[in-house]
Amino acid sequence: MSRLTHVTSGPFAPPPAARELTAVSADGARLHVEVHGPDGKAAAPAVVLAHGWTCSTAFWAAQIRDLAVDHRVIAYDQRGHGRSAAPTGIEGYSTTALADDLEAVLAATLEPGERALLAGHSMGGMTMMAAGTRPGFREHAGAVLLCSTGSSRLVAESTVVPIRAGRVRTRVTRSVLGAKAPLGPVTGMARRILKYATMGAGSSPERVDACARIVHACPRVVRYRWSHVLAELELDAGVLELNAPTAVIAGTADRLTPVAHARRIEAMLPDSLGLTELAGIGHMTPIEAPEAVTARIRELVDTYVRVDEPQVEVEAVEVEGSSA
Repeated sequence: MSRLTHVTSGPFAPPPAARELTAVSADGARLHVEVHGPDGKAAAPAVVLAHGWTCSTAFWAAQIRDLAVDHRVIAYDQRGHGRSAAPTGIEGYSTTALADDLEAVLAATLEPGERALLAGHSMGGMTMMAAGTRPGFREHAGAVLLCSTGSSRLVAESTVVPIRAGRVRTRVTRSVLGAKAPLGPVTGMARRILKYATMGAGSSPERVDACARIVHACPRVVRYRWSHVLAELELDAGVLELNAPTAVIAGTADRLTPVAHARRIEAMLPDSLGLTELAGIGHMTPIEAPEAVTARIRELVDTYVRVDEPQVEVEAVEVEGSSA
């Protein structure tokens, strides 16, 4: 599990959860899950948040603070990240495992047939693509939001290494993203490197620091092993079968998953709700542009996942009448 060295105050500090639980995946992996805001069936529309590579539930702090006022927000740590245990063997690192984990979280937190807005950033978006044909996913996906993600050719199309596209850049990029060396403490140099690789030039020091603390908390082995899964990623077929209404959001200055990925995904989706391009924003959209990401989540919930309040009220009256 990670060292959880993240910010402790301000809008990017993780808020306390209303409830915490452990979801158990198909292979026995134990996943840390948080529920924020009103809890219980029909208490409020549900939003499920899946973070990306090297991150944790803390990555969604801004969205959780805003949405938990009137939504039931469910966030979980991907295996090996945050407070979720790392797999004991290399076989525990795969997109199949990510899909298993998401199904386990949905089963543990949502009622049978309950719909939610499922939002995934980077590897979290890949989780949605990998799980798109799963019965548990289709049962609960009212709509999907894919943030700053890709479905294939991640290493070949990354522009983190500033040289011309080709075999040399692909080889160097693979070495950089898959490095085994520990990231070390969050220093000024570490912040500058992370900002260059993952964020837009206009990102504030506060936002860069929040991202750096989250990323540097990821265990070295977990970072390394997931990098190899992402380097070989091939989820185009999953995009073509992602039948839930799906929106895409991406930054135009994203070097890890350049906006071309988002455009390609949006064109392949069976039920696309369109692509939102955020000018000058990098890969860390939920932290770099929290208002835009949260607003898109709210829009999707309002259209596809709203709780039917009148029906809830009628049911409550009938129960009260029968018990009198």
